[in-house]
Amino acid sequence: MTLLLNCSSLSKAFGARPLFQGISISFDDSERTGLIGPNGSGKSTLMKILAGIEQPDDGKIEAKRNLRLGYLPQEDRFPAGKTCHQVLVDAQNGAHADEHERELEATILLSKLEFPDHDQAAAELSGGWRKRLAIARELIRKPDLLLLDEPTNHLDLEGILWLEDLLSNAPFAFVLVSHDRYFLENATNRTVELNDSYPDGYLSHNGPYSQFVEKRVEFLEAQAAREQALASTVRREIEWLRRGAKARTTKAKGRINQAGQMMDELADLRKRNAPQGGAEIDFSASGRQTKKLLVAKKLSKALGGRQLFTNFDLVMSPGMRLGLLGPNGSGKSTLIRLLVGQLAPDGGTVVPADGLQIVHFEQTRAALDPAQTLRRALAPTGDNVSFRGQNMHVSGWAAKFLFRKEQLDLPVGDLSGGERSRVLIARLMLLPADLLILDEPTNDLDISSLDILEESLSDFPGALLLVTHDRMMLDRLSTDLLALDGKGNANFYASLTQWQAAKEAAEEAEAARIRAASKAARSAAPAVEAKKKLSYMEQRELEQIEAKIHTAEEDLVAQQKKMDDPKVLADRNKLHEVCAAVDAAQKKVTDLYARWEELESRA
Repeated sequence: MTLLLNCSSLSKAFGARPLFQGISISFDDSERTGLIGPNGSGKSTLMKILAGIEQPDDGKIEAKRNLRLGYLPQEDRFPAGKTCHQVLVDAQNGAHADEHERELEATILLSKLEFPDHDQAAAELSGGWRKRLAIARELIRKPDLLLLDEPTNHLDLEGILWLEDLLSNAPFAFVLVSHDRYFLENATNRTVELNDSYPDGYLSHNGPYSQFVEKRVEFLEAQAAREQALASTVRREIEWLRRGAKARTTKAKGRINQAGQMMDELADLRKRNAPQGGAEIDFSASGRQTKKLLVAKKLSKALGGRQLFTNFDLVMSPGMRLGLLGPNGSGKSTLIRLLVGQLAPDGGTVVPADGLQIVHFEQTRAALDPAQTLRRALAPTGDNVSFRGQNMHVSGWAAKFLFRKEQLDLPVGDLSGGERSRVLIARLMLLPADLLILDEPTNDLDISSLDILEESLSDFPGALLLVTHDRMMLDRLSTDLLALDGKGNANFYASLTQWQAAKEAAEEAEAARIRAASKAARSAAPAVEAKKKLSYMEQRELEQIEAKIHTAEEDLVAQQKKMDDPKVLADRNKLHEVCAAVDAAQKKVTDLYARWEELESRA
C-alpha cells in the first residue's frame, strides 16, 4: 500500500465554534472510505481542506509526490455556454498536449457513461445528468485519490446504482461523504465518523459500514461503562478529600493529584457521552379510524402525449406505508399531485375520505421563504408553538431540531440543505395528519436524523406515501412498493430485491426481443441471397457494420434518455418528435443486426 495523504493534528473552527480539533488520519491507495458524522461536524470542511481549497487553523497535510487529487463538491457548476463535450475537453488541460487526443478521450468517456447528447449545453442538463457530468469531469483527469462530497445528491435510484457500480470498479482510491447507508455498505471498505463523542474527534473502522455500526455501539457502551466506573471512584476520592486529607506526604500529594486528574477525565467522559443524536422527529396523527383514507380507481394520466400510467388502482389505509419508485420523469410527482387534488386525471377517480387531513413534504422546499427568519419559519404567529396540546417556546422547539438560539434570527436562505429540511419537518409536525406524503424528506439529513425519522414514521398510525432514494429507509419502512417506469406501467412489489430482479428481467427480455427480431429478419430473407458470394462492396460493408451497430445502439439509448428529460415531457410536440426518433432508432438497430447476420452467413 502507498500512502497518499497524511493529516496531522488538523483543527478548524467556524467563528467561535470549533468544528474539529486535533484530527490525525491518513489515506492510502486502497482507500474506499465513507466519511460520516452529524450535520455541522465539519465533513465538507474537512474535504475542502484535504482538497487544498481551504486551510486548517492548525495542523498540516503531507501528500505523496505528484499526487493527482480530484474533488467533487456538493454543487455542480460549469462554465456558461459549454457543452458536455467541451467541459471534458477543458478538464484535460495540461494532461494532453494534443487537442485531438483530448477530444477523443472526452467522446469515449461520455459514451461509456451513456450521455444521450454530447453537444448539449451543460447548464441545460437535469440535476441527475449534471451530477454525472461533474463526476465525469473528475474521472477524465485520472485521479489517484478522488474526494466526493455527497455524490448521490440529485441522482435517482438507478443513478445511485450506476455510481455504485462505477466506484466498485474504480482504479483509484476515494473518500466520499454520504448519508445513504446502503451506498456506504456497498461502495466503501472503511468508515470514518467525525463526532465529539470520540476522544480523538473521530472513529475509524476498516470494513463495511454495517461492521462500523457494531463497533461504534461497542465503543460507546465501553465508554459509558468507563464513565460509571470512574464516577464511583471519584465519589470515594471526594469523600476522602472531605475528611480533611493533608498533602503532607508524597503519597498523599500523589493521591490528591490523581483525584484531580480523574475528575477532569470524568468531566470529559460526561461531555462525550452526553446525548447528541439527531433531530426530535415525531409526526402527529389525527386519530381517524376510517379503514379507507383514499381510493384511486382506474387512474390514467399522460403528459406531452406520453402515457405515465393507465387503469391504475390504489387504496391507502391506516398503517399502510407505500414506497414510490421510478426514474426521474416517470411520473412520481404527477401521481402525488393527482392524489392531493392539485391535478386532474385523464381517466379514473380519486376519492378521499371526508375531511381527510394530508400533510405534504415537497422536495423543492418551495414552502420556505428564504428571506424569513428561522424564528418566524418555526413559529409564524408568535414566540410559542402548540405541539400535541402543549405550548412550547420557539427556542425550545428549535432545539428539538438541533438549532442554536443564535440561529433564530438568521434568514432561512442562509441555512444548509439539511437545516432547511429540518425546518420543513418541524412545521409539518405541528399539523395532525391522516396521510403523510413525503417527497425526498431524507435529502441532506445526517444518519442519526435518518434513524430518528425512520423510527417516527414506523410508529405513525396513519398512512404514508414515501418517495426517497434511501434504499435502507424504503426496505425498513415500506409495506408495499409501487414502481412507475414512465412507459405506462405501474406495478406493485413486496421488496426492493423483487423490484430489482423484475427490472433486470425486463432489460434481458428487451435484449432478447431485439435478438429475436434480427433473427426473424434474417430468416425472412430469400434463400437465394444466402448462396450468393459477397461482392467487394458487401465485404467492405461487413467490415464496417459492427461499428455502425454500435453507433446505432448509442443513438437508440440517447433517444430513450431524452424521454426522461422534464423539458421534453413538458412539451407535447417535442415529446412526439422524440417518440418518433426512438421508433426510428429501434428499427435501424434491428435492420442492421439482420443485415449483419445475412452478410456473415454468406461470407
